[in-house]
Amino acid sequence: MIPQDCIVALATPSGAGAIAVIRISGHEAITIGNTVFKSIKNKELTTQKTHTLHLGHIMDDSKTLDEVLVSIFKGPNSYTGENTIEISCHGSTYIQQQIIQLLLRKGCRMADPGEFTLRAFLNGKIDLSQAEAVADLISSDNEASHQIAMQQMRGGFSNEIAKLREELLNFASLIELELDFAEEDVEFADRTQFHDLLNRIEFVLKRLIDSFAVGNVIKNGIPVAIVGEPNVGKSTLLNALLNEERAIVSEIAGTTRDTIEDELVIGGIGFRFIDTAGIRQTEDLVESIGIRKTFEKIEQAQVVVFLFDSSEFKVSGLKLKVELEKIKNQFPLKPLVIIGNKADKLEDSEIENLKSEIPEILLISAKEKLGVEDLKNQLLSFVNTGALRNNETIVTNTRHYDSLLKALDEIQKVKFGLETNLSSDLMALDIKEALYQFGMITGQVTNDELLGNIFANFCIGK
Repeated sequence: MIPQDCIVALATPSGAGAIAVIRISGHEAITIGNTVFKSIKNKELTTQKTHTLHLGHIMDDSKTLDEVLVSIFKGPNSYTGENTIEISCHGSTYIQQQIIQLLLRKGCRMADPGEFTLRAFLNGKIDLSQAEAVADLISSDNEASHQIAMQQMRGGFSNEIAKLREELLNFASLIELELDFAEEDVEFADRTQFHDLLNRIEFVLKRLIDSFAVGNVIKNGIPVAIVGEPNVGKSTLLNALLNEERAIVSEIAGTTRDTIEDELVIGGIGFRFIDTAGIRQTEDLVESIGIRKTFEKIEQAQVVVFLFDSSEFKVSGLKLKVELEKIKNQFPLKPLVIIGNKADKLEDSEIENLKSEIPEILLISAKEKLGVEDLKNQLLSFVNTGALRNNETIVTNTRHYDSLLKALDEIQKVKFGLETNLSSDLMALDIKEALYQFGMITGQVTNDELLGNIFANFCIGK
């Protein structure tokens, strides 16, 4: 049942500011707003057109609380699909609270987290995947995550799923019709066309599932572990990447005894750099704990940057190669960037020797910030941004990913049944399950627990 009561919440961040926006939605929203608003031109809000602005004062009986602008949005042409007003007041926390408390006394109640967007979903203004994209858009902190959220909020993902679901539903209807005429042994569904449709659905589902590997790291940031022996310049490199003194730098080996994390946006993609404790044999209890954490961070990272002092390669080259092989063998699937730091101290002959010994090496000077841009470009090359440039649908939501996997499993069952002449009634069960998983994504199939879990993560006021 769609709620009809009026909800109110602060739509702008809490705290003092130049202005604040208080949002009211519900069947009686405009009427309640009219009881507390006095227009400078004596207008009644209830008689005004939708999508109009009105200047006046919020009045608590004879007491003036603030001079405000009131925006009117009449349902169904509003974000929630209900009558909605937004009060733009001055940003004093005192004024905000006074207006909200007045509206509560007039019959509103405080909105739950995400309740405005929940009502938009319940009133058919957006589907469930678009509603989730609203939260992703609010939390987006780089160009790539913003682009993905915008594409999904506009219905790119849900339109693709809805089209597949509709075509599958048409064939499901024909299969069900065959069951009604089972005694006549007739076929209403063209098996060749059905097989082609299943192949197409399987192809699209696999593409969407594969996109999750990219989408998930874009949404959450790509963790990059910077590892190596003590005093090779890991903290200096982190500072050079971030262009600030984030990590303590000293000549004393083992200065970094815990992991330090910070984020940087490169080419619109978020990277989360982790400066780890230097890897070496040590008797220091605190430092050994840091080294153990280093290997834990390597396990969690998507990319590993191995840093060494290139000026010491003549002395420690053999030991270095052993360490590299150890990391490659322990983490064979992780991209590994091998960096020779302090390259500004090398002679040309030493540079040539290093490149012949380690062909994939990237030579830099973190202290002088030489080669840092080359490292950024190499890190960016590990991310498949082609889908972003082509405006393809990218899956970032774990719930969607799970439903896509289940839908693909059911489609493959239907395809196998079709190829092995399985009876129509058994195929119909697998088709229904695939349709169910499609519906779970867009919200055509929901339950209160699912909606509660999704909208509980929203901010209040949205």
